[in-house]
Amino acid sequence: MSKVLVTGAGGFIGSHLVERLVADGADVRAFVEYDSRGSWGWLDSASADVLGAVEIIAGDIRDSHAVRQAVSGCETVFHLAALIGIPYSYLAPESYVDTNVTGTLNVVQAATDLGVMRVVHTSTSEVYGTAQYVPIDEAHPLNPQSPYAATKVGADQIALSYGRSFGTPVTVVRPFNTYGPRQSARAVIPTIITQLAAHDRRTGAARIRLGATAPTRDFTFVADTVDGFLAAARTDAAQGDVVNIGTNFEISIGDTARTIAEVMDVEIEIETEDTRLRPDASEVERLWCDNRRAAEVIGWQPSHAGLEGFRRGLEKTVDWFAAPSNRAGYKAHIYNV
Repeated sequence: MSKVLVTGAGGFIGSHLVERLVADGADVRAFVEYDSRGSWGWLDSASADVLGAVEIIAGDIRDSHAVRQAVSGCETVFHLAALIGIPYSYLAPESYVDTNVTGTLNVVQAATDLGVMRVVHTSTSEVYGTAQYVPIDEAHPLNPQSPYAATKVGADQIALSYGRSFGTPVTVVRPFNTYGPRQSARAVIPTIITQLAAHDRRTGAARIRLGATAPTRDFTFVADTVDGFLAAARTDAAQGDVVNIGTNFEISIGDTARTIAEVMDVEIEIETEDTRLRPDASEVERLWCDNRRAAEVIGWQPSHAGLEGFRRGLEKTVDWFAAPSNRAGYKAHIYNV
C-alpha cells in the first residue's frame, strides 16, 4: 500500500484509519468533504506528525471529477465516505441515495479506469436488518429496514458488480456497530456518555434519554474495525466478496447504558423518549456478528471481544469524552438526528 486514498477521512472511523496508516508508514491521501470553512473534520484535531504526513484533498464524493482526481495515482482505496445517520435518512432519503450509491459508483468507476490494485468498500450490519438467525454470517439475507440501510445495500451491490463485470479488485467490509473516541453523538454510546458527563452528581441519579432499549447490538471498538480494514486490504482472499467485522458478542441497549454507568460510577434512570424511536417496522431488533470468515479469510480477530473486551473499549471511550475539550462540540442537551 505505497499510495493510499481514504474517502471520508475526516469522519469517525476514517480519521482513526488515517492515523493508523500513517503510523504504519503508508503514503496517505485523505479525501474530506469540502465546506466553506475549510474544515477537515476530525483531522483538524490530528497531531502535527499525522497532518505533516498526509495529503488532504477537499471535495464531494458525489462529484465524479473530484473523485477521479482523488483516486488518481493511488494503489489502494479505502472508501468510507457516506451519510450514516439512520434518523436523518427518514427525513432526507434522496441525499443518502446521491451520497452513498452515486458516491460509491464514482469511486469504483474511477478505480476501474485508473487501475487501482485494491478497493475496500465500507458496508454496515444494518443491511441485514433484524437477525433471522444468529450469529449473522455473510450468507444472511439482506433486509434493509431504513432508507440508510437500503442505500448501503445499493452501494455494496454496485461495488461487487464492478468486480464481477470489470474485474475491479473490490472487498466489502461490513462492520457491526463501531464505537470509540470521536464518534458522533447521534450514536447511542456517545449519547449515553455525554449525558452522563453533563450530569450533576449532587442531584441524584442521572436520567438518561434513549430510544428503544431492548434491541441488541454487536459493538466493535474502532481500533478493531481499523484492523479489519487493513487486513482486508492486505489479502486477495476476500476480493469480490463480503467480510463481517464484529466481536461475536451481543448486548442490549439497556444493558449497554448500565455498563457505561458502571464504568463512569454513576447511578442512572432510563427514560424512553418518543422522538428517539425508529418507526416500528424500521427498528432492527437484533444484531450479532458471526466473525469466523474474517478470521479464516483475512486473519482478523477483535482484541476487544466479549463483555470484558467491551468494558475495556468503553473505558477508553469514556476517557476520551472525559476531556471537556473533546466533548465541547457535542450537544448533550438536545437530540440531533
